[in-house]
Amino acid sequence: MSRMSALVVAMLTLIGTVLFLTTTPAGAAATRIMPLGDSITGSPGCWRALLWNRLQSTGYTDIDFVGTLPPQGCSVSYDGDNEGHGGFLATNVAGQNQLPGWLAATKPDIVVMHFGTNDVWSNIAPATILSAFTTLVNQMRASNPAMKILVAKIIPMNPSTCADCGQRAVNFNNAIPAWAAATSTQQSPIVVVDQWTGFSTSADTYDGVHPNASGDQKMSDRWYPALVNFLTPGGSTPTPTPTVTPVGGCTAMFKNVGQWTGGFQGEVTVKNTGTATTNAWTVGWTFANGQQITQIWGGTLTANGAAVSVRNVSWNGTLAAGATATFGFLASWNGTNTAPSPTCSPI
Repeated sequence: MSRMSALVVAMLTLIGTVLFLTTTPAGAAATRIMPLGDSITGSPGCWRALLWNRLQSTGYTDIDFVGTLPPQGCSVSYDGDNEGHGGFLATNVAGQNQLPGWLAATKPDIVVMHFGTNDVWSNIAPATILSAFTTLVNQMRASNPAMKILVAKIIPMNPSTCADCGQRAVNFNNAIPAWAAATSTQQSPIVVVDQWTGFSTSADTYDGVHPNASGDQKMSDRWYPALVNFLTPGGSTPTPTPTVTPVGGCTAMFKNVGQWTGGFQGEVTVKNTGTATTNAWTVGWTFANGQQITQIWGGTLTANGAAVSVRNVSWNGTLAAGATATFGFLASWNGTNTAPSPTCSPI
């Protein structure tokens, strides 16, 4: 080989080495994100598709959704790997030591967790569920000491077979922030994402539990800013959007004012539990026993079978923090008259 040829070969080798060193780390450095939960996350969990594509379109392309489960539909192209196990309880996953295997197989840097719905449905106490959460967090940190964790206040529940689930979800959600504050560390922070506020079981689910298209959009919108704040800026990655914490919230309490053969009078009190004035609100529930509203006052009714949605009228939509409004109705019943468990969303 001539001296010139040897020089050319050396230069080409050097160029190849430089190209390898500059291109390989980009793929290796992709942030691995595990969506973790039950069927709300995995079956098909189309909020993940919306979230993935929004991240891609806004410049967060160096990411990898991970999990041992494959995509489950959603009719769009996206990275669908996940750990959304339909019917699973967080308490069982912790008690049966299932998470370490999933972590070992996927090695996430961030966990996005909407978990606990089936535990609430099974009437497991919030303290017991959060003790299981602590076990899961410890397992995450054993896998990755710098694990970043997003934990949801779960979306509202109003299944036809569980009249108490709506309030149980509220009780569970109310306990999450204090648990997160006590469990979070600087190296492995836990951020609570409020998926409950502004979510309506009547408008945003197809069965009182699982999100429909509008519910998937709301969930994606809530995850996005919190997840962006966990993604490391650099290169073409845009500056993260600040997390927006909802300042509005409301509750709805039902009262059976009077009941007679074939009919009853109901009253619902709406309270603004947020820190800012609400301009409008909507209350929803699903009747469990075929009841039907025949007359309403103080609200505008939309009914679709057993699903009921009531929106404020012009004079009672604006509520200062802590203020209340009431609407009433007459309804029919036959045989059994299970009290509804309404949920409220500010508008």
